[in-house]
Amino acid sequence: MRDNKSYYDTFSETYDAPRDHGYHRYLDEAEVDAVRAWVTGKEVLEVGCGTGLILERLAQLADRAVGVDLSPGMLEHARGRGLDVHEASATELPFEDESFDAAVSFKVLAHVEQIAVAMGEMGRVVRPGGRVMAEFYNRRSMRALVKSVVSPGSIGKDGAIDESDVYTRFDTIADIEAYLPDNLKLVGVDGIRVLSPAALLFNLPLLGPLWTGVERLASKTPLKHLGGFLVVHCERV
Repeated sequence: MRDNKSYYDTFSETYDAPRDHGYHRYLDEAEVDAVRAWVTGKEVLEVGCGTGLILERLAQLADRAVGVDLSPGMLEHARGRGLDVHEASATELPFEDESFDAAVSFKVLAHVEQIAVAMGEMGRVVRPGGRVMAEFYNRRSMRALVKSVVSPGSIGKDGAIDESDVYTRFDTIADIEAYLPDNLKLVGVDGIRVLSPAALLFNLPLLGPLWTGVERLASKTPLKHLGGFLVVHCERV
């Protein structure tokens, strides 16, 4: 199993390539929509900003948007977008206490083994009354079921890495609550990719846009708790 830094350095070579359409565009836009109300006009930190695809969108909404990532390869692309980013781990954020109005994280925390430490760090750098909004992989989802029976596909340049190469964890909402420090209170949950057994449905001609609409509707119903991705909303108390 690879360490996260080398995994994402390798992944950075091709990470942006498929993300401007279909499934990956849906996922990125749904994640931004989940936090939009709490980042607009605020000072925001993204933990695990990668190449800056989400952070770039956040910067258009926020008064100030800062990102951290442990991968120099990913950060090279983010800096190319003109973004304010820093090399750091989710478990050791290089900021003073109460530096931001909100902290967000997407597609990252499922790969952080010391998850309680990471959540504690996010809670530390957010001001009282602010929000920590963090995405987890949902153990009780169709996506988790499919992942349990289908071998992961190769990703990266020439299949250089495989999704099974890095630590990955699937959680329930109860698990997530147990990771929270005393200064964070769970106040809401958004679900993303609720009904889809396979990402390719979003990429099909004609059907793809229709399926995206179906998924967006499903995320507004109680079915959201079955989303393959759970974005938890925590208030800093």
